[in-house]
Amino acid sequence: METYSPLWSLIIFFIVVALLLALFRPSKGWYWIIRKAFKSNEKVITEDILKQLYHFEQSDNKVDMKTLVQLLDFSNHSIVEAVKKMTINDLIYSESDVLKLTEAGRDYALRIVRVHRLWERYLADKTGIHKTEWHDRAESMEHRLSHDDAEQLSARLGHPKFDPHGDPIPTKTGKMAPVQGVELPLLPVGSVGKITHIEDEPEVIYKQILAENIHMGSVLKVIENNATRIVFRSEGEEFKLAPIVAANLTVALIEKEVVVEDNIARLSSLKADETAKIIGISRESRGESRRRLLDLGFVKGSDVSIDLLNPLGDPNAFLIKGTSIALRKDQASKILIKKD
Repeated sequence: METYSPLWSLIIFFIVVALLLALFRPSKGWYWIIRKAFKSNEKVITEDILKQLYHFEQSDNKVDMKTLVQLLDFSNHSIVEAVKKMTINDLIYSESDVLKLTEAGRDYALRIVRVHRLWERYLADKTGIHKTEWHDRAESMEHRLSHDDAEQLSARLGHPKFDPHGDPIPTKTGKMAPVQGVELPLLPVGSVGKITHIEDEPEVIYKQILAENIHMGSVLKVIENNATRIVFRSEGEEFKLAPIVAANLTVALIEKEVVVEDNIARLSSLKADETAKIIGISRESRGESRRRLLDLGFVKGSDVSIDLLNPLGDPNAFLIKGTSIALRKDQASKILIKKD
């Protein structure tokens, strides 16, 4: 019969202890890490379901289990199990196969929406991150920040009422400011209004709006409105959108007489033989980007002209206050001018 020396027994003992520590060490052991990851994933699924149900509720649409499974990027089994637990925990309920939020579920959903929109506002105002990245980054952070963290972030931002797309940010008690305006296709020809909201979902339509360089806060005039296209003029440019795309723009009608002047345009449209005066910077430019443009001299009343055209198209150099400043087209499009 084979026997082990005391030394081997000691070695085996320490190996076993080391394995047990690796597995069950408080908070850092593999068991706890795996359990935490599982719990975290369960939390993400729960919160994504709540948020989806909230958005469907706000748009007066109904959602059943089949639709929910198609929308979320999780396994069918995970979603079904999460829905079962959420029903037991009184977050959601089913009515004729339609999933609905309870009051507790709606409150929870609003906390998630609050974090998401606050984080988008933070990215817009405090960083140079491009707006195409705001949504995805906020999607990640909405599962990480606590209720207290969200309140601190809100205070740091000055308790904003709207995110950079114009969506209302819920207060800590769940109240929201109303969005002013109607969908662009509902405005008759000749109407003048201001863009107050740009819907960022579905993503494919939002990307079309970004590609058109349409800005929040811009004043527009409807030129044509029919079943095939919506045409409007804004900041010296003409835009043509399919009605399904235009419906993602909310516009507040300006009741009093407003003249949309033809010689008011974006700096990006300035020609080599033209001069202009700066009349302002679009609301689309925020935070560090806005401060940088102001520091460079792009302030109201300043004269500006083309100093050097890039043969490749971008960037171009503009002469402002005796200094040549290079700007990309995207940057120049956010500076409003009045041509001489």
